[in-house]
Amino acid sequence: MRSRFQLAAAGLAAAALLLSATGCERLRARDNLNKGVQAFKAAKFPEAVEYFKVATDLDPEFPTARLYLATAYMSQYIPGAESAENMAMAKSAHDEFAKVLEKDPKNAVALASIASLFYHQKKFDDAETWYKKVIDADPNNKEAYYTLGVIAWGRTFPKRMEARAKLGMKPEDPGPVKDKKVREELAAANLPIVDEGIKDLQKAIEIDKEYDDAMAYLNLLHRERADLQESPDTYKKEIELADTWVERTLETKKIKNARLEQKAGHGITMEGGGQ
Repeated sequence: MRSRFQLAAAGLAAAALLLSATGCERLRARDNLNKGVQAFKAAKFPEAVEYFKVATDLDPEFPTARLYLATAYMSQYIPGAESAENMAMAKSAHDEFAKVLEKDPKNAVALASIASLFYHQKKFDDAETWYKKVIDADPNNKEAYYTLGVIAWGRTFPKRMEARAKLGMKPEDPGPVKDKKVREELAAANLPIVDEGIKDLQKAIEIDKEYDDAMAYLNLLHRERADLQESPDTYKKEIELADTWVERTLETKKIKNARLEQKAGHGITMEGGGQ
């Protein structure tokens, strides 16, 4: 019969072997991660996926490899393409990001990526839910607020244009929507969405004072709100607000472009002292 000392020694040896094997697998996982990163940087996404898959198989608790795997799938997804292969790529990306969130529920990259997938698939309800999760995890995420504003416009603009067309109004015809009943029904459906979108875009601009894309959509949402007003006077005030945001957008772009040109100019050097 083996002594307690012998049994203990055997147990320690087995544990050492297990730790050694585990350590070896982790080293191999990191080696595959590094190879995958190199392939990813070279835009060889299918190759990168295979390396990242091996890394996550070797070390299922390796969050960096899992995040890279999800991102490599997402990099191959083409927004708007409806092929089965493309949809499968989106699902694979979603599933891997979801696994990241199982371990790290506040992972900003995973949250924003799932939100972006839903947005590009035009699943606006799901996208809105996930962008709000992004904001919960990162209250200063300007892109999340901005995209919520874009979603608001995407939901309301088609309905308004359809209503105008049915009333024989051309896109360039001044508002508000001329039929009172149609206007009131449209306002009941669209105004809460428009108002919330305006708040989201204003928040994005609070975070980034030069967020010209958010300014451009504030212009669009004020035009949405204008067409739903009861009188020409209130319509005119909203249009004036919209025009103000157009001016701010253009001015901000001008300032940013001038800054870029100045920075580029400072990067130019003259060899030999110039002529």
